Amino acid sequence: MQVGIDSFVAVSDQTGANLSDTNAMTQVLDRIELADRVGLDVFGIGEHHRRDFQDSATAVILAAAAARTSRIRLSSAVTVLSAADPVRVFQQFATLDLISKGRAELVVGRGSFTEAFPLFGLNIHDYDELFTEKLGLLLAIRDNEHVHWSGRFRPALTGQGIYPRPVQNPLPIWIGVGGTPQSFVRAGTLGLPLMVAVIGGETHRFRPLIDLYRRAGAQAGHAPEKLKVGLHSLGFVGETTKEAVDAFYPGYAETFTKIGRERGWPPVSRPHFDAQNGQTGALLVGDPDEIAAKIKRHSDALGGINLISFQMDSAKLTNEQLLRSIELLGTEVAPLVRG
Repeated sequence: MQVGIDSFVAVSDQTGANLSDTNAMTQVLDRIELADRVGLDVFGIGEHHRRDFQDSATAVILAAAAARTSRIRLSSAVTVLSAADPVRVFQQFATLDLISKGRAELVVGRGSFTEAFPLFGLNIHDYDELFTEKLGLLLAIRDNEHVHWSGRFRPALTGQGIYPRPVQNPLPIWIGVGGTPQSFVRAGTLGLPLMVAVIGGETHRFRPLIDLYRRAGAQAGHAPEKLKVGLHSLGFVGETTKEAVDAFYPGYAETFTKIGRERGWPPVSRPHFDAQNGQTGALLVGDPDEIAAKIKRHSDALGGINLISFQMDSAKLTNEQLLRSIELLGTEVAPLVRG
């Protein structure tokens, strides 16, 4: 199993003061460099278009990280493909693949926030149609240097060459999904690896959807080893579970209460958090032994997973706390999980 980290490049922490944009960027690059040094497998940068996060230019951040690392894979987490031009997305990540000497990956999805749609002049009601069409074009570009294609949302391609071409052939493209069955079936039918965002509830409840993905893949003729499953989970590793929970909970509660106000959810409470962080809950907050054991339980419950990726920086942790957690994740949790 691979172990990695996803970041949204948050611009505030528990000190109560916003970081400067320059400091936020410097700190995330330091964290990627440490993740590489302690042996983690992948680091993903998200894509948002809101003040809280500085990750709107994902490929640029990853290219800077490529110059400071040597082995860790560099991924989006996720690229909001519905609001992007697939030609430019491919060109950016093919260029990243060249810079990193074959370490680039893409996780594409529809996004969990909606700011990108009005920002780029798109209709939110075309949410799924945009993604379906643009994913088809992105895969066509990946598989063909010269592309013939037409669709509803973008001017046609009539055989133009798309450059540069990446080191990896094919460039790895995962589909990031939430909880809609159609998304799992689509990923399986296309034979693309699946990144499941499990940010709440109980992880084992995703088993029927992952089984649906694997059945769709098998029915489409894809080999089982091609149908990889990754989990994107909120988590934090501390020296002790009490230390981890005490550090993580305040920022987690603040962030998700704020998001809840936007979406009509109730405020986060400590009993709610404790339930989410229990034996079968989605949160991965604790000491290294406890987190490794919980990852294994999640994997068993889902019929085996290939990647677990921690999302830490939405809980307003300080850079020092994040660096220490990355060190523990690489030196203590990852060896236990792989073993």
